[in-house]
Amino acid sequence: MTEADVRPLAGRVAIVTGAAGGMGAAICRCLAEAGAAVVLADINVAAGEKVAFAIRAAGGTVDFVETDVSAAADCEALVSHTVDRFGRLDCAVNGAALEFETAPLADMADEDFDRMIAVNLRSVFLCMKHEIRAMLAGDGGSIVNIASTNSFRAQVEQPAYTASKHGVLGLTRSAARDYTAAGIRVNAVAPGAIDTPMLRGAIERRGLDADRTARQLTLAGRFGSPDDIARAVLWLCSDASSFTTGQTIVVDGGLLTK
Repeated sequence: MTEADVRPLAGRVAIVTGAAGGMGAAICRCLAEAGAAVVLADINVAAGEKVAFAIRAAGGTVDFVETDVSAAADCEALVSHTVDRFGRLDCAVNGAALEFETAPLADMADEDFDRMIAVNLRSVFLCMKHEIRAMLAGDGGSIVNIASTNSFRAQVEQPAYTASKHGVLGLTRSAARDYTAAGIRVNAVAPGAIDTPMLRGAIERRGLDADRTARQLTLAGRFGSPDDIARAVLWLCSDASSFTTGQTIVVDGGLLTK
């Protein structure tokens, strides 16, 4: 077994937004274990630093940057910090997101819609803008955007979240068309029911039973693990997926077949 098999991202530099918990934290751990130097970005400083500390203690190379992904200046500063600190950017995972809806579209407050779009969609545009510029100045790279099964079908009382996640696929495909020839691959991972604080919070807000919800939302009869998403992201960041661009990998336990 070669070094590339064990540490397929050795010598590479990655950014992960939404890194302080759930899928983001799992992605950071996975990329660090694969050999990448990982810059963790999140607005939650305490939780982000905790994830960084654990990865560092396990022998990984990480940095944490407090980042509000809805702020253009923060997204630009994140990428600049990464290039200044590590000299390059090879991989970027745009995963920061919110989900807090409990009402249909006509009952949604304007400011709630704006906030959801700012964090879930506009942030992907802002981060990609500067990530792509850094990759064009280097040796190319791989960008992975975290979409959702809501990118393909709506769930009840999630109009803004659904709109934002449809938009993520639009940005992904458009950027892939524009930049693949320049050596930058752009793909997405669409998680289904993954056992994260965000999912548990949504279930609790709606007064649902977790076990019954798992049976309804998957063919597997259980929630997925954040590590399931991290492994898909790792593949897309690695050379194993060198001919894959403009695609969406759905990791949903069979939800979209139902």
